[in-house]
Amino acid sequence: MGKVVMYGSVSVDGFIADANDQPGPLFDWLTSGDVPLDESSGLKVAQPSYDYTRSYWDQIGVTIAGRHVFDLTDGWDGKPPSGVEHVVVVTHRPPPEGWDAEAPFHFVGGVEAAVAKAQELAGDRIVEVAAGDVGGQALAAGLVDEVRMDVAPVVFGAGKRFFGPVDRQHLLDDPDVVIQGDRVLHLRWRVSRRNTDDE
Repeated sequence: MGKVVMYGSVSVDGFIADANDQPGPLFDWLTSGDVPLDESSGLKVAQPSYDYTRSYWDQIGVTIAGRHVFDLTDGWDGKPPSGVEHVVVVTHRPPPEGWDAEAPFHFVGGVEAAVAKAQELAGDRIVEVAAGDVGGQALAAGLVDEVRMDVAPVVFGAGKRFFGPVDRQHLLDDPDVVIQGDRVLHLRWRVSRRNTDDE
């Protein structure tokens, strides 16, 4: 079974978007380099970012996102982003009217069920959970194995939190990846299995 990774681009003060759901300069690093990240040719990054990000993207089998992100992106027009094979959407609402039932999107009512469905679909590939409310719920439920952040050099002051509603301490191991790109710092931690409530 593949590991579950919580992932997103984030401001230095821990936000994935401002209060109006705008990412501002969080994704500037995706267009600030000269190495194409994918076949669209719209994304060009510095070589260190390419080496790190492309390798990670190639391992993702399924992405889990909340209904809010799904609605903001118009469901990616029914095509999972970044070459991912399936998207699991955490929602209590049905798919939008007219939604193509053949699109590789799965609508699930809770985060635990979403992770179970995603792991079933992903096999031994990575299950990526989008940062924000759904990612925070997965972390709080003990379902996340690893946290990855692409930290952009901006301070928002307020907005949508990377860890969403998490309201208690969770330990991470020491970072095992720290890579400097152009306008970004890539970081990776494994989630510690020590329970901080016991300490």
